Order: sequence, then C-alpha cells, then structure tokens
Amino acid sequence: MATKKKARRTVMYSASGKKLYAVRDKTGKFKDIQRYSRAHAADIKRDSSAEKTAAKKATTTKNSAARKVKSAVKKVTKAAAKRASSVKRAIKRVSGRVRRAVARI
Repeated sequence: MATKKKARRTVMYSASGKKLYAVRDKTGKFKDIQRYSRAHAADIKRDSSAEKTAAKKATTTKNSAARKVKSAVKKVTKAAAKRASSVKRAIKRVSGRVRRAVARI
C-alpha cells in the first residue's frame, strides 16, 4: 500500500498582488485556490498532530504526578493518624497506671 502524497501548495499572486495558495490534485490540476491570509488563519487555528500528542502527553504526566502526590499525602496522613491514636492509647495507659499507683498509696 503506497502512502498518500501530501497535498502541496503552489504560491501564486492575484492580479491585485495578494498572495495565493493553489492546491493541486494527483493529476496536477488545480483543486483549490485560496488567499494566503485565509489559508494561514485556518492553519493557525488547527493544531498539528505533533502538538496534539505533546499536549496529551503533558496532561497525562501532570495527572500522574497529581495522583502520586495525592497518594503520598494520604499515606502521611494515615501514618500521622495512626501515631496520634497510639500516643493517645499510651497516655491513657500511663494515666491509668498512675491513678492506680496513687490509689495504692
């Protein structure tokens, strides 16, 4: 299967001196003639496939980084909560022992 040949534009000028783009078909006949300013504006509005790929990659990278940060924060929060509860338990145990020791005296 032969790859499709990219449509080339031939630069021409109108009678008034405006720059024109003429697109030819496979046989070499003019398929479309458009003023440069309009063709250029349309090109600028449209993203190239390389730009689309780069944008997609950037968003994916950004999302994965956000996910990693979120999971790290979750782990740290969970560990801190665990430590806090164990500290509370230890305080309760010690205060109970102190209370009992004082009661014995």
